[in-house]
Amino acid sequence: MAEDEDSLYVLTAVLLTPAQFPSVLGDDYPAACERLGLKPFAEGYGLVLGQDRAGARWTVVSEDVTQVACAVAAWDCGMEFDLSPEERYVVGVLPGWPLALSVSAPGVPEPHDPDQEPAVEENGTVLCPPDTSEWGPAQRRLGADEIALQWAQWRAQVEEDVEFVETGADPDPEVRRVLEEVRAYVDTPPPPGRIRSAFASGEARTLRADGPGWSVVARTDDIAFVLLDEAPGEVRPVGRGEELPNLLSALDGIAVRPAA
Repeated sequence: MAEDEDSLYVLTAVLLTPAQFPSVLGDDYPAACERLGLKPFAEGYGLVLGQDRAGARWTVVSEDVTQVACAVAAWDCGMEFDLSPEERYVVGVLPGWPLALSVSAPGVPEPHDPDQEPAVEENGTVLCPPDTSEWGPAQRRLGADEIALQWAQWRAQVEEDVEFVETGADPDPEVRRVLEEVRAYVDTPPPPGRIRSAFASGEARTLRADGPGWSVVARTDDIAFVLLDEAPGEVRPVGRGEELPNLLSALDGIAVRPAA
């Protein structure tokens, strides 16, 4: 970190790639990029969030995805990593933060938006986190994130023998609609990031699919959960039955995956 007036006190960093991006920003990678005014390049970006010496919020956009990924991995393991993006890889310095942070740099004023000065005007509209105070697309996606992270806890709340469609009963029409839209992705691949595959225990994968008004979280060896904008706070399980395993396998085949 340079000791000059342009110093940035790094607080955190996140990846913005087709396989890994903050879900709260959008249903897919291009949508997340659009929110930041970035072009959805296939290689993606690393976002470095910090404060300047006056305490103002800034987001540095770096093309050095590997460096940012190494920093995030090190921090997740409780290790130190000096993340100082090289100028040649920096494609933008955006005012504000696209995500909500509860931390701040010591010894500088509290986090605040940069003053309306030429630097801000040059770099565009001040970024701000999506509104998650009420149920809607952003909160729905955050809910799906939580299920993926705490799969075992959510799975324990569902009957072991839950079926895809209960015998003699019509399926939930809202869930059926979502499953039909997900199945359509297999024939007509959606924008990058709409379907993502991540590591899970054993040989299974955790799948995440998003679409207009809905999110699906599943494990390839287990069931799925559906969240809907039109059903605030509800999480609807989808049992394996005869249909789900083949659908999940097909989705995993076209999903984007982290590089490592």
